[in-house]
Amino acid sequence: MSDIKILKAESKSEIKTFLKMAFDIYKGNDAWVPPLYMDKMHVLDKVKNPFFQHAEMQLFMAQRDGKIVGRIAAISNELHNKTHNDTVGFFGFFECINDQSVANILLDTAKDWLKKRGFTEMRGPANPSSNDEYGLLIDSFDCSPVISMPFNPPYYIDLLEKYGLIKAKDLYAYIIRNEILVKQEKLVRGAEIVRKRSGVTIRPLNLKNFNDELQLVKYVYNKAWEKNWGFVPLTNEEMDDLAANFKPIINPNVVLFMEKDGETIGFALAVPDYNQIFKKMNGKLFPFGFIKLLSQKKKVNLLRIIILGVIPEYQKRGLDSLFYYEIAKRAKDEGITLGEASWILEDNIMMNKGAEMMGGELYRKYRIYEVKI
Repeated sequence: MSDIKILKAESKSEIKTFLKMAFDIYKGNDAWVPPLYMDKMHVLDKVKNPFFQHAEMQLFMAQRDGKIVGRIAAISNELHNKTHNDTVGFFGFFECINDQSVANILLDTAKDWLKKRGFTEMRGPANPSSNDEYGLLIDSFDCSPVISMPFNPPYYIDLLEKYGLIKAKDLYAYIIRNEILVKQEKLVRGAEIVRKRSGVTIRPLNLKNFNDELQLVKYVYNKAWEKNWGFVPLTNEEMDDLAANFKPIINPNVVLFMEKDGETIGFALAVPDYNQIFKKMNGKLFPFGFIKLLSQKKKVNLLRIIILGVIPEYQKRGLDSLFYYEIAKRAKDEGITLGEASWILEDNIMMNKGAEMMGGELYRKYRIYEVKI
């Protein structure tokens, strides 16, 4: 491994090199969707991304014979450890040629950085947290990822496991076909029974009152998921930043609020899979990518259901299935034929059952790995 140099990526030009090396890894891979350069630069911007108000990250690159052959980030997420009362550090943004020696030195570098900061365990991939792209794809490598979901070559599994990383948790993705869902009389009837029995109402996002709606999202999100494994609450600043990024691409008809006696008790966010368009843009939104996005967005045929849940007091009442059905019905009216529910923890029995009841097919899995430091 003496022929491999580890370099830090800190300046804007170095971060650009850090990001661009992925194009070498995926050259000729038809399933890969080049990430939008401006989006990834924002994620890694320690001034503009509010994630860094409670986190620290160092980017590293592996160089051999003058060529960048791998990259990794070491991540300290103070809010995660405060939430879970543990000493876990993270690695993320991992890309590597198919060479175990390169992978080993990258992972060792991240582990050493974390160890010096008192962490006792390294977990990942997190890009950079569970509120972003999370996990390593472990199957279905021949189809493109949907928006904001990770993608990687199959050999990454061997690189991580031969290093000594072991499974911490799997994350599931379900494909839901609207044509099947809306025609199942039992499901339709069941959804209406749940609606009448619970007395809840569902309404779409009101863009004219976007800031007020965002406050409701913050309330539901941090309350509904607080007991989930690996959950990290979003700060007000992070939620504002996330909303600003998603606002231009959301369809308010499939961003839904559930109410009971005037109180907001649930929220569901479904976003069109613009990866179907980004795939053809080679990571560039400007100067012509934006025009392509506007002209082709009606051709997108899949929604990713990113967030769907109700606050604890109303859980285990079948309300999640009502959300699924309502999204499917509205999506059909928009000409959307497919939905992906992702990601769902493998041991989240309630949410997995809800996806299965909606005719969802478990079609992709992602894995979170960990190793003791």
